[in-house]
Amino acid sequence: MREIILGTAGHVDHGKTSLIRALTGIETDRLKEEKERGITIELGFAYLDLPCGHRLGIVDVPGHEKFIRNMVAGTAGMDLVAFVIAADEGIMPQTVEHFEICQLLGVRDGLVILTKKDMVEPDWLDMVTEEVRDFFKSSFLENAPIVPVDSLSGEGIGELVKLLDAKVAASNFHEEYGPFRLAVDRVFSMKGFGTVITGTSLSGRVETGAELMFYPGGLTAKIRGIQVHGRDVDLVEAGHRTAINLQGIEKEQINRGDVAATPGSLVASTLLDADCQYLPTARKDLKNRTQVRVHLGTREIVGRVLLLEAETLKPGETGHIQLLLQDPVAVWPGDRYVIRSYSPITTIGGGTILSNAPKKRKRSLERDREDNRAHFAALKTADNEQKLLLLIAECGRQGITADQLAARTGTFSKKLKKILQHPISTGALQVVDSESQRLLAASVAETVNQQILDLMAAFHRKNPLKTGLAKEELRSQLRPPVDQRILHALLGSLVKKGLIEQSGAEVKLTGYTVTLEINEQEMEEKIGNLYRDAGLIPPNLKEVLAEFTEFPERQIRQVIDLLLAKGALIKINESLCFHAPAIAKLQEDVVAFIRREGEIDAPRFKELTGLTRKFSIPLLEYFDKIKLTIRIDDKRVLRKG
Repeated sequence: MREIILGTAGHVDHGKTSLIRALTGIETDRLKEEKERGITIELGFAYLDLPCGHRLGIVDVPGHEKFIRNMVAGTAGMDLVAFVIAADEGIMPQTVEHFEICQLLGVRDGLVILTKKDMVEPDWLDMVTEEVRDFFKSSFLENAPIVPVDSLSGEGIGELVKLLDAKVAASNFHEEYGPFRLAVDRVFSMKGFGTVITGTSLSGRVETGAELMFYPGGLTAKIRGIQVHGRDVDLVEAGHRTAINLQGIEKEQINRGDVAATPGSLVASTLLDADCQYLPTARKDLKNRTQVRVHLGTREIVGRVLLLEAETLKPGETGHIQLLLQDPVAVWPGDRYVIRSYSPITTIGGGTILSNAPKKRKRSLERDREDNRAHFAALKTADNEQKLLLLIAECGRQGITADQLAARTGTFSKKLKKILQHPISTGALQVVDSESQRLLAASVAETVNQQILDLMAAFHRKNPLKTGLAKEELRSQLRPPVDQRILHALLGSLVKKGLIEQSGAEVKLTGYTVTLEINEQEMEEKIGNLYRDAGLIPPNLKEVLAEFTEFPERQIRQVIDLLLAKGALIKINESLCFHAPAIAKLQEDVVAFIRREGEIDAPRFKELTGLTRKFSIPLLEYFDKIKLTIRIDDKRVLRKG
């Protein structure tokens, strides 16, 4: 069953850890330094079994401004927030910053807890309550319960448990079982067990014995064992605080901030599309390419903000950006992030990831910025199908496979297939490679198809004596380039539409035929006769050109190509062509000889044909190439079949 995660938030020394101890009996400060200094530094974890039958996972975050990085990591998997404010101090700087972070990371429910109620008089408590209510006005905590407690005596703890029980009981526990994801917040090694990671399971489920991939690095490891709140389990679901014992990977190969996930479910990238809420409390305008600290899941990474629609963002404004990161990250669209200024370090904004591996968007011209506005406006109003179509169209003429599309969108298996059914059936998408299920937007396919037809028309005009254009030559002329399998699929569709014809490795426009002029007909006849009369001792190209000096070299080459295309000549190698009937007769003689003698070698072939080594060796190699014979040491025998 999916577990609800409750996270704390609030200023340093406002009693978050003492509250959890009173609520659960668990001490979440485990480090010696934490005990000595009396403040939380690293994330702490506990749980509470509620009367409704559900277990509530609890994350204790540090309140000191120096450890905001750890606080953001703890907030990443939080469903409910217990916003802790000391009654004797009220709203303080980290109260404000923690609240901004909760909003930026999409926390949407919680309650407010006034600790240290024993330290103040009732009138003061009422005043602080009013101050708190005013502070949270027009936010997700506007109507949240405010619970005064004394963590030392336990006063108010019972009421708090009842409120938590009611909230969890009313929560929707439905979880779509897609790929598993866990943001690693701790990695260590245990004697006798090996490498262990901990974190909050963000989505999906995973079992003992399954394989995990660590993003962005791509290393894999097998799950040896799983624990949830210190208890061994065989399976873990989304929402659980989890420890996973791994085999096949060393502690040093995993870093805090890595994402352990189902292999193939994520894509690593240094560029992200996102919307950005620039906080009203920011001290100055946000300029393009400002260096910032980006918090994603449990990871902090340095990057730059690329503004896509304006030159600056003023405090309180929103806009669309690209995050250009120093190192790759692996996220899904819909994941939340926080940005903090590089120096001095303060929280300045955040928002939602919209695309996890986008193209680099232009922004230098007003036209570029207008295109960006239009793209994100369309994305904002799009349903799931339209979002997929926008993404596939952006992938251009390389298309995208179904597996790649799943990792780019965070939508998998049956749900993805269901969304794709309609655009495929209506022709808005084309499946251009059935094996990999590569998808191409219809608008992109139409553009490439027209380019193919234009290139072939130009080829026919320039080369009137050539029967067709080689497919590989056609592909080399397409700009931007097109994958070979995509070209094959598009050519097949053009054949079905009756627009082109394919013959072997060549294509031509439907109905195109070579029409020779009178002098070209004369050339064809003379060159054909030359090769016929030469038999098995044909001239090379240089000798043919010398023989027909009255004709332009380019035309002679084209006529030879035409004779090859018609099958009147056969090309043995780059320098030798033979009259086709002469090769056919020689082939019969070679087959008869081998059937009679069992084999043939170079000396006997020379004796059979009377040819010198200049012609005999290329001919023997040609018969190997067309699979008439097979060479064994220095002899040839007939291939079976």
